[in-house]
Amino acid sequence: ARAPLDEVEHLVGMQAQSPGAPYVGLWTRLASFDPLVLSRALEERRVVRMTVMRGTLHLVTAADAFLLRPAMEPLLRRAFRSSTFARRVAGVDLGRVVAAGEQLLHDHALTMAELGPLLAARFAHGDGEALAYTVRYLLPLVQVPPRGLWRRSGPAAFATLESWLGRRAANESTEEELEAVVLRYVGAFGPASVMDVQAWSWLTGLRVVLERLRPRLRTFVDEAGVELFDLPDAPRPPADTPAPVRFLPEYDNLLVSHADRSRVTTKGYLERAFTRGSFLVDGFVRGAWRPLRRRGSLAVVVEPFEDLETHERVAVEDEARRLATFLGTGEDAVDVTIL
Repeated sequence: ARAPLDEVEHLVGMQAQSPGAPYVGLWTRLASFDPLVLSRALEERRVVRMTVMRGTLHLVTAADAFLLRPAMEPLLRRAFRSSTFARRVAGVDLGRVVAAGEQLLHDHALTMAELGPLLAARFAHGDGEALAYTVRYLLPLVQVPPRGLWRRSGPAAFATLESWLGRRAANESTEEELEAVVLRYVGAFGPASVMDVQAWSWLTGLRVVLERLRPRLRTFVDEAGVELFDLPDAPRPPADTPAPVRFLPEYDNLLVSHADRSRVTTKGYLERAFTRGSFLVDGFVRGAWRPLRRRGSLAVVVEPFEDLETHERVAVEDEARRLATFLGTGEDAVDVTIL
């Protein structure tokens, strides 16, 4: 069984737009998970919350922060150029904006709402919000605790990666480092196509990287004739291997790490569950869930998107009750409601 940080590393980071999502994501993947282990790792700076793949917030290990941020630099710059913020700072010296942001965030973590006016005061430009988000796109930042701690939270405040971890990230990846990122993805999510890797990362031009890696990988062809890449010794259970019921947090990696979403849903359910939390039956999305907190109690409310067989309903209810127990305080009464 993997330790929590080993699992975070294996997954090449975990989606973390919702502060509590990594805790549920690890609970559902590990046989035994103590959320305080992850919470302490955040406080001790062994994991950080930062923007990497797809320009979204992820929880990554401190070591991976220095591998992933340079690799994702091209997509973050591209995302900035296509954003409304870029248009709102047209004509402003972006290098000076980033340098000013770096100076302001080096000693004190600030929210975007706090950073904006400070930047606006330094430039003949009144759009503090756009200036702040320019820094967020173009400068490696981490979202600092107490945001993301177990049963605690705080404002979305940012510090520079360098000030938080004591080392500056490279401006871009070497070929070898980009290959290492792709290999890590394949190890977590293979067999996968070129388009799958690009959907996971939003990087482009990855076919040439996989061609360089081809001698180190095993290839397959799926039913549609698409070439898939995997590690030679990766586990590949038979297609009829049963998959137990699993509850996923909102924005979970599993749902967005392939271009081919038919791996997890063939009925358009993903859009209905992605931002809410989903549950899988035999490996496919079959519904959504949400916690319902009342004084002294916590219920998991389950919304199936289609009728469940009796044995499926029993398994879903059992796993939902286990989740409610995990999310509860220990003194809460826990319950499950299936709509």
